[in-house]
Order: sequence, then C-alpha cells, then structure tokens
Amino acid sequence: MKALVIGNGESRSWFNPSKDNEFVTWGCNAIYRDGEVDNLVAVDYAMQQEIVESQYPLKNKCWFTNWSTVPDFVADTMFMGYDIPKSFIHYSGNKTDKCVISGKDPATLQEKIDTVMHMNPDLDIKDLRMKMEKDSGVWITYVTGNERIRSVVGYLHGWSAGNTALHLACNPPELVPNDKLPAKPDEVYMIGFDLSSYNHPLNNIYKGTDNYLPANAKGFNSVNWMNQLEDIFSQFSDTTFYWVDRPIVPEMGLRRNVIYINKDELCEELKIT
Repeated sequence: MKALVIGNGESRSWFNPSKDNEFVTWGCNAIYRDGEVDNLVAVDYAMQQEIVESQYPLKNKCWFTNWSTVPDFVADTMFMGYDIPKSFIHYSGNKTDKCVISGKDPATLQEKIDTVMHMNPDLDIKDLRMKMEKDSGVWITYVTGNERIRSVVGYLHGWSAGNTALHLACNPPELVPNDKLPAKPDEVYMIGFDLSSYNHPLNNIYKGTDNYLPANAKGFNSVNWMNQLEDIFSQFSDTTFYWVDRPIVPEMGLRRNVIYINKDELCEELKIT
C-alpha cells in the first residue's frame, strides 16, 4: 500500500491534487482550493472555518484538530461580561443550531510576545507580532452535522498540519462513519515538505492569500518540525519514506527508512502524469 502526503511548500507547485489514484492522498489546509484529496488535514482555526464554509467536508473526508460540536446557544452566551474586540471574534455564515468554537485568548497576546522576545532578542518584532496575531482570537464555525470531519486530539496536538497528516497517513485512526479506513501503507511519499528558515522568506505556495501570512513574511525556525519528523521516522521504522525534491537533511542523519528522490522518480513510482 502506498500513500502520498502533500505539504504546501513551493517545491510542489507543479503538482495538481486528485483523488483518482491507486494510492491514498493526504493534503493540508488550502490544498482543497486546487483539487480534492482523500484526506484533508487542517490545524489552523481560520482555515478550518474556511474549509467548512466552502462545503468541501460535505463530500470529502477531513481531519481537524480539536474539533468538537456544541449547541449554538453556547456561542451566543460565552462572551457575556467580557470586553473582547469584535475584530477578534470570527463568525462563519449560514448560522445553524450547532457550532464549533476554537481559538486562543487575545488578552494574553502581548504577554506571550514579550516572553518570546525576551527569550529570542534577535527576532523581528513586527514579523513576530504578525505571526502571533494571525492565530489569536475566537472562531465560531456553524455546522450542519453532516460534515465528514474527524477530530484529531491528544498526541498530535500542537503539531504542524503537514506532520499531522504524515503521522495519520502512517497510522490511520478510527473510522469516519460510513468511510473505509485506509490501509496502513508500506511506502509513504512526501511532497512539498520543504522545511523552513527564519533567515529566508516564507516558503508556502499559498502565502499572501486568505488566512495565510503575507508574502513578505519571514520563514519559521524548523526545529519543531524536524523533531516531529524524527518522531515519525523512528516510530514507523518499518515504513519507507520517500522525500521528494528535498536535499539530504544532515541534522537528521542517514536513516535507512528515509530515501531522497526527485520529481521524475516520484512520477515514475506513482504513475503520475
């Protein structure tokens, strides 16, 4: 069994997602704008709301972090007695009797920024504030209850979308109702996993679009991403990972189950035209 996990790094800009394959596809966040995948993973609250409003989950399987449905009156009453700026509260359209409430407390934003700057005095304060404000606030997303969305909780909390998708691909969790559970793959192909660097521009094909950082944002320190990848490669040592269009990462050492290949080799292996 083979699986293709699609990150949103710029190296995969040539690739058009599709469910019409002999392998299982896993994609992240805004990839749904360009086509369907077998499994869509989203960890950012704004992206989760965008995806739901597009009605994509009514026909396609999705995996969202911390996704829990509550009655709509919870959202109507939760802000009583609080003076939270309206700009930090994001409601989806088409109100229903059920919703999902997600987000971070904007009241502690400045405290978090001060702490991060104290620990990392060389960071660009404007770039840092832009990144932290992006995920600050509350998202109220109304749902019908017919969405094919499964909640990702526990061990993977706080992971990046790409690495969450990669872990789920290696160890598919319990069934979405009425859906067939993907088989555990022997081979996993990784495309668009470009990593990042704070000293270089943000590497994401959707930068500058809705619910993404501006095109002039700096990249991220990729230490956490690499630690998550190390965890996956070690945990699933019987799985062979094919990392596409990525130079060897010296910090990870040479692993017997990680093979670096190029785009042409990927197309040949998976019969992609």
